[in-house]
Amino acid sequence: MSHNFEAQRRETFATFKGVKGLPAQSVIDFIFFVEETDANWGAFEKALKARGFKTRRVGDGETVIASFGPIPVTPEAIWDKERLATEIALAHDFYPDGWELAE
Repeated sequence: MSHNFEAQRRETFATFKGVKGLPAQSVIDFIFFVEETDANWGAFEKALKARGFKTRRVGDGETVIASFGPIPVTPEAIWDKERLATEIALAHDFYPDGWELAE
């Protein structure tokens, strides 16, 4: 089954409807979880880093956080990096699980 990028994009844009008080810029954390037990974590992180992301593994053994920025906190800017990171993730047996403004 192929990934539905359009649904993912709509979800990101919908997040901004009615929201006020967001910063002009922020580092964005994109969250990915492993799909296959034999996924190559190192190759995934290396590919993300080659495109300017910083990565860290969460202690649950299933999640990678890919951070980028600071970038403008707009649906267009976030979607641009979200799509790129998702394409990399899917090629390495990881699946997107949303994003958030980094603290």
